[in-house]
Amino acid sequence: MDHVSSLPNELLCHILSFLTTKEAALTSVLSKRWLNLLAFVPNLVLDDSMFLHPEECKREREGIVQSFEDFVDRVLALQGHSSIKRFSLKCENGVDKDRVNRWICNVLHRGVSDLELFIFDHRYVLPQETFVSRTLLKLKLTTNFGDDPWSGVEGAFLPMLKTLSSNNCWVCSDKLEILLRASPLLEDSHIRSAHWRKETGVTVSSASLKKLTINALGSVGIKNPKSICFDTPSLLYLDYSDLVSEDYPKLNLEHLVEARLNLMAEEGQSKLIRGLDIEDDEVRPFGNVWKVMSAIRNVRKLGLSSETLEVYSVCRESMPVFHNLKWLEITSNKVQGWQAMPVLLRNCPHLETLVLKGLEHYVTDKCGDACDCISREDKGRSLKSCPVKKIEIKSLRGTEREMEMVKHFLESFPCLKEMEMHVEDEDKLSRYEDPINFEYIVKMVDLYNGLSSCHVRFLPVK
Repeated sequence: MDHVSSLPNELLCHILSFLTTKEAALTSVLSKRWLNLLAFVPNLVLDDSMFLHPEECKREREGIVQSFEDFVDRVLALQGHSSIKRFSLKCENGVDKDRVNRWICNVLHRGVSDLELFIFDHRYVLPQETFVSRTLLKLKLTTNFGDDPWSGVEGAFLPMLKTLSSNNCWVCSDKLEILLRASPLLEDSHIRSAHWRKETGVTVSSASLKKLTINALGSVGIKNPKSICFDTPSLLYLDYSDLVSEDYPKLNLEHLVEARLNLMAEEGQSKLIRGLDIEDDEVRPFGNVWKVMSAIRNVRKLGLSSETLEVYSVCRESMPVFHNLKWLEITSNKVQGWQAMPVLLRNCPHLETLVLKGLEHYVTDKCGDACDCISREDKGRSLKSCPVKKIEIKSLRGTEREMEMVKHFLESFPCLKEMEMHVEDEDKLSRYEDPINFEYIVKMVDLYNGLSSCHVRFLPVK
């Protein structure tokens, strides 16, 4: 303790900043030297669960919420007007909303640069000051706010903001557009719960954005949006989940390096896609989806969900050539088809790694020659033109059907040098009644290694 106590105050405060604020406050009992160090700690991490746990019954005790509120008030009063870098606040139902707003405004006035709010109260509304700050570099919101938590965003001014993250907090399209305009230096944005309300279309526009994750799925009763625009000339990474839009008038994504797409059709539309018996008025939501693939044709890494692959079966003839693509990941599901797989593989002339998350898919007579679900004379033709060197197969169950698919790949990919097979993640194994047939997989791997020049490896769950 003597060696630690001899350290300068600045270093001791830096050490305390790695603790939760309650833990840091407890050090005040060590000696007079530690008594007021909390006043200069630049990072505050305040979590009401520290007062409610580990004794669950304490949730029912009167005064627990009050003690948390009083503690935060004392800490902020102790710090006075000292500068602060990071403020992380987590609280559940019961905490006084006016007090929460005062805490947020307190740290904003003191120049906080990293603000994290985990507020689980559907009645809560963010104070307008949250969106007016010259010092904020990072803003993270994880909440179950009410219907309009962004009511104060109209006057937003965040000239230094670099990172914006919103989880479980509906961001309406018009509010998102305001936030992007108010943040001219924004580089990284993660919007988990976007909500497209505007019938006239949505525009995601930012000249500075380099990384964007946006999920517009999950809202009850959502329909295919009218139009979506991405005017993001500096974007390098895009992870986008949404229902297919009727049109994509502007897609400025020419510098994109990696894209992950989860474009879905409504349930009734998906059934029509599998049969490809679609009338003109029914195909309208998919007629322009080819524009998305065309806009991202320069990517080096591409991940497609099973829903996206099926949606693109409608516009297979418009599939662009991905000259720069080196890494492709396809997620498969037994209820979605592989109709677009053959043309996709043929249009990746420089593909090196293919990752298949699952091999099961909905079998139709349009699957083509990428699989051997249906006997055909041209079996494997699209694979023979694909230069892929490595295949990773994930979520393997070890069924006879899957192992036949593995054999088909070994026979059909001419440049294949390495194949890795992974079983389901350990936390998913309990979902299946039938255990994974490890012995059968090992037996077939040994057989394939004897018959093929490709090195086949089986990596079971540890």
